[in-house]
Amino acid sequence: MRTDRPNPADMSEEDLEEHNAKRFIWSNGLQNVGDQIVAAKTVLPWLIHAGGAPGFLIALLVPIRESGSMLPQAAITPWVLRQASRSRVWIIGSIGQFLAALGIGLAALFLRGWALGIAVVVLLGILALFRAFCSISSKDVQGKTITKGRRGLINGRATAIGGAIGLVTGLAITFFLDESSPSWVLAATVIASSFSWLIASFIFAGILEPVVKESGEGAREATPGRHRWWASGVELMIHDKNFRNFVIVRSLMLVTALSTAFIVTLAAESGQSIGALGFFIIASGLASVVGGRISGVWSDRSSRDVMAGGALLGSLVLFALVASARWAPDAVNVIAFPAGFFLVNLAHTAIRVARKTYVVDMAEGDQRTRYVADANTIMGVILLAVGAISGGIASLGTQWALLFLATVGLIGVVFSRTLQEVSAGK
Repeated sequence: MRTDRPNPADMSEEDLEEHNAKRFIWSNGLQNVGDQIVAAKTVLPWLIHAGGAPGFLIALLVPIRESGSMLPQAAITPWVLRQASRSRVWIIGSIGQFLAALGIGLAALFLRGWALGIAVVVLLGILALFRAFCSISSKDVQGKTITKGRRGLINGRATAIGGAIGLVTGLAITFFLDESSPSWVLAATVIASSFSWLIASFIFAGILEPVVKESGEGAREATPGRHRWWASGVELMIHDKNFRNFVIVRSLMLVTALSTAFIVTLAAESGQSIGALGFFIIASGLASVVGGRISGVWSDRSSRDVMAGGALLGSLVLFALVASARWAPDAVNVIAFPAGFFLVNLAHTAIRVARKTYVVDMAEGDQRTRYVADANTIMGVILLAVGAISGGIASLGTQWALLFLATVGLIGVVFSRTLQEVSAGK
C-alpha cells in the first residue's frame, strides 16, 4: 500500500490539476518514446529486413499497427465504461505494450527469416490491441482531470518529449551505427525502449482521478450497449451530425499518415538516398519536438483550424515533391526529399495533436469515451480502405499515389469548415 500518495481533499483545484498534468505529460511522453522507436514505419521494417524476413510481412506492419489499435475500440468500450477507474485501463494498456515490445526485441535477438517476421507481426498486433486500451482511457482521464484550454498544451508537451528522445536516438544510430555494427545493437535498442511503457504505467498510476462507481450512470448505460457495440458507430454516424462531420474530416486528413512510405519510395525511384535508418527517426523526432508544443498551444485556441492547416501543409508539400521528382535536377532533390519528409511529419504531428484535443473538447463524460472508441473503430476500417486504394493507385506509379493523397487532403481542408468550433480560445 502506498503511503506517499497525496490526498485530493488536501489540495487546491489548481494544485490538483498541476499534479495530474505533470503525470499526464510524462506518462504519455514516455509512451510516445516507445512509439518513436518501436515504429512500424521505420525501425521494425529495418529490423526484420535485416533478419531476412520476406517483404510480404514488412508490408503488413503499418496496417496492423494503425488499424489494430483502432478497430477493437468499439468492442472494448462497454468494458471500459464499467470500470470505476479509467486510469487502471490505461495502466493495463501500457503494461501490455511493454510486454509486446519486449517480445519484439527478444525475437530480433534470437529469430531469423519467416520466424522473425511472423513473431514481430503477431507481437505488433498485440501491442496495437493494448494501445487501444490507452487510446480510449487517455482522453477520458484527461477530460476529467485537465480543464479545457490546457489540453492541447498537455498533448503537445507529451508529443515533444517523445520526439526529443526519439531525436537523440536517431542521432545516435546515425553517428554510431553502420553496416558493420552487430545486429543485436538495434534489437537491444528496442528492448531498452520497451521499458518506457513500463515506467509510464507507474507515473500514470499517480494521477488522482475522480472515481465513478460501477453502479453509476456510465455503468448502467454500458450494459445494453455491450450486445450491439458494432452498431454504436453506425448510429452515431446517422444521428449525430457533429460526430459524423468529425469522422469525415478525419478520414480526409489521412494524407500525412499514409504518404511517408511513398515519399521514401519516390526518393528511391528518383535516384536519391533518403539516408540510413537514423534519418527517419531524426525527421520524425524533430517534427514532434518542433510541432508538438506549438500545435498544442494553437490547438487550445482552435483545434479545428490546426487540423486544417496541417492537412493543407501536407498536401502542398506532396504536390511540390512530385513536381520536384519530375522536373528538378538531382542536386535539388537531394535537399527536397529530406525536407519534404520532415515537413509531412511536422504536418502529421499538428493534425494528431489537434485531433486529440478536438475530440476531448467536443464531448463530456462517457459520451467522450464513446466518441473516441467509435471514431477510432470506424477510422480503422477507413484506414484499411484508403490504404488499399492508394496502394492500388501506386501500382500505376508512386507519383500518382502521392497526388491522390494530396488531393484528398485538400478536400479535407475544405470540409473542415463543417466542424463546430469547440476549443476554449474561440
